[in-house]
Amino acid sequence: MGFLLRWLFAFVLLAATYNPTELSYVRWAVKNWQDQLPLAVFIGLVLAVAYILFLTAVLRGIGQMGVLLILAVIAAFLWVLYSWGWLSLENPTANTWIALIALSVVLAIGMYWGILWRRLSGQLEVDDEADG
Repeated sequence: MGFLLRWLFAFVLLAATYNPTELSYVRWAVKNWQDQLPLAVFIGLVLAVAYILFLTAVLRGIGQMGVLLILAVIAAFLWVLYSWGWLSLENPTANTWIALIALSVVLAIGMYWGILWRRLSGQLEVDDEADG
C-alpha cells in the first residue's frame, strides 16, 4: 500500500503541474498570469517545494544511475508493447499520459527504495552526523 500511495502522490503532482487537459497548473498560469500573478507564483512555489522534496528523496534513494535505469526499463517495456501492436504512439494526448505515468513510477520507486531495500536485505541505512 505504501508504494501505491507514493505513486499516486507523484502522479497527482505531475498531472497537476501539466497534463493534456485544461486542468493543469501550466495551462491555468499561462491563461491567467496577468490577472492572477501572485496566486500563480504562490502555487508555482508550492509545486517547486514538492518537486524538490521528491527529487531529493529519489536521488538519495536510487541516484542518477538508478533513475536512468528505471527509465530505460520503462522505455524498453513501452517498446515491447509498441512492437506487439498493443500501444500506438500516434496520439499526442495518450503519449503525454504515458509519460506522466512513467515519470510518476520513477518518482515512486525512488521514494520507496529505502523501504524496499530494508525489506529485501534486512539491512538498515544509517546517516552519520557529526556532533558539533
